[in-house]
Amino acid sequence: MKQILLPLVFMLMPVVASAQQSAHPQVVAPVEQSLRFGYFSYEEVLHTMPGYAIAKHNMDDLRAKYDAETKRAEDEFNAKYEEFLDGQRSFAPSILEKRQAELRELMAKNVTFKAEAVRLLQQADADAYAPLKAQIDAAVQKVGKVKGLAFILNTDKGAFPYVNALCGEDVTLLIKENLK
Repeated sequence: MKQILLPLVFMLMPVVASAQQSAHPQVVAPVEQSLRFGYFSYEEVLHTMPGYAIAKHNMDDLRAKYDAETKRAEDEFNAKYEEFLDGQRSFAPSILEKRQAELRELMAKNVTFKAEAVRLLQQADADAYAPLKAQIDAAVQKVGKVKGLAFILNTDKGAFPYVNALCGEDVTLLIKENLK
């Protein structure tokens, strides 16, 4: 009888263990609910800040200046290239080589300028918005501490397509209020 009872007890142990786990599902829930987090749209908050319109206007002006200079350089190159095409048959070989070298040099300068303009615009963009982003980060810290949140997520660009409202809290309005 002991020989049958012992294997039977071992076979029933997993069933008893799983029954105990399913009988107490609320044991897991408080642990999940104790971890509270916040979420907000960084872009939405940024766009509502008073300094955003000024920074955007300054960046648009700077971008327009670089675009105008790029267009001027392209027009200059195109005019010289057309002049070259019109006269290339009548140029002496040394003049032809000189004009080709001038066009290559002008094209290289234009390419370099465009690359530098992109870099400078990116740097200016970062510099223009850095104070606003620092203010947002400070407001996020403050809201997180006041609300007792474990962390606050940025929901922009579809990073979090689902957020459980039972565990998380939308703190966008609180952050906007702290920035006023």
